Amino acid sequence: DKKSYRQLVANLYFIYSNLEENMLLHCNNPVIKPIYFLELNRKASLEQDLVYYYGSDWRNLIKPSEATKNYIHRINQVSLNQTELLVAHAYTRYMGDLSGGQILKRIAKNAMNLSDEQGVAFYNFIEIQDDNKFKKLYKNQLNKLPLTQSQISDIISEANIAFTLNMKMFQELNSNLIKIMLQFLVNAINKFRINQN
Repeated sequence: DKKSYRQLVANLYFIYSNLEENMLLHCNNPVIKPIYFLELNRKASLEQDLVYYYGSDWRNLIKPSEATKNYIHRINQVSLNQTELLVAHAYTRYMGDLSGGQILKRIAKNAMNLSDEQGVAFYNFIEIQDDNKFKKLYKNQLNKLPLTQSQISDIISEANIAFTLNMKMFQELNSNLIKIMLQFLVNAINKFRINQN
């Protein structure tokens, strides 16, 4: 369902643009700096996909859904009031996409009969040579963050909020492909919880 998928791509564009802006804003914060990897940024790849799905005038054709607006509001809220909670949003988004990205790319290509790499640039982390090695690096950096036990608990709670916000965004689309993507996200968050306990 290209219509649902292209709306997902548009929603993700707004979310990643906002998340990456806030991560940049706090990139020297001692809690954010260790997990601030520019090679994870997705905004540029989403722009490529938006050109494919909407054409060169895509900026005038897309708008965030209501659930996406709520998601963005939450990211802005934690960025302003409790910066360390950005860790939960970054982890949920980036590690979920990196972990299930290649599988989801194949599913999207097959479901929509996409040829070559058009329409799936989002899943190509071209600056990351070895996904598994990078995920280990990211996990090691997470484990070194200067956090209190209370902050760790807050970040885990925020990961649940990030998951709920994702789920609401996906529910708006009501597509089988989106349900599959949501399951990958659930698995990534569950691994995060297990690793933090």
